[in-house]
Amino acid sequence: MRWGMLINLDKCISCYACVAKCKQEHFLPKDVLWAKILVSETGQEPSVKKQAYPVLCNHCEDAICVQVCPTGATRKNEDGIVSIDPDKCVGCRSCLVACPYQVRTYHRKREPFFGYQGLTDFERIGDKLYPLQTGTVVKCNFCMERVHGGIKQGLIPGVDVDATPACVITCPAKARYFGDLDDPTSEISVLIRKWNAAPLRPDFGTKPSVYYANL
Repeated sequence: MRWGMLINLDKCISCYACVAKCKQEHFLPKDVLWAKILVSETGQEPSVKKQAYPVLCNHCEDAICVQVCPTGATRKNEDGIVSIDPDKCVGCRSCLVACPYQVRTYHRKREPFFGYQGLTDFERIGDKLYPLQTGTVVKCNFCMERVHGGIKQGLIPGVDVDATPACVITCPAKARYFGDLDDPTSEISVLIRKWNAAPLRPDFGTKPSVYYANL
């Protein structure tokens, strides 16, 4: 089993719903984003074309971040999800430098969204429900809590809402798919073959688990 994600770029409308939902789901500080959208423009006026590329941790099969971590804080789970153990992370940022996709963030401390007004109720709740340790590296974890928690309840990630990453279920254009890459009959595997999808920069040699259709 290897969990992965497929993003259809033709369907993406760059509404940033995935970015906002990820931030809400994990109570991320104002200076931290695990989901991002890169926007490029090609052509010349009046025929300029805009292209949006949603990006996140690629949960690579041959993850460089895992190889360079000196404490074993960054690890690849049996299901392919690359996660970080905050209790083992010493904040050396070796993984941050090594990641070719630059999707990791060093978390210094939680700064209030509104400065001198102090933490909002939302931020206080976040510190209790989803605390981020100061001086550690953080990143997208494929909503591991939802995936693993859903499986324990007998749910199927990518099919059942409560077992699927938040960015996937919130996408209004249904541009994202999640499932088992090792299962050739899963929806994501079928669509990857159908659309001839590919990861970003496969030449990096890390074998990402995030695929894009219509690159």
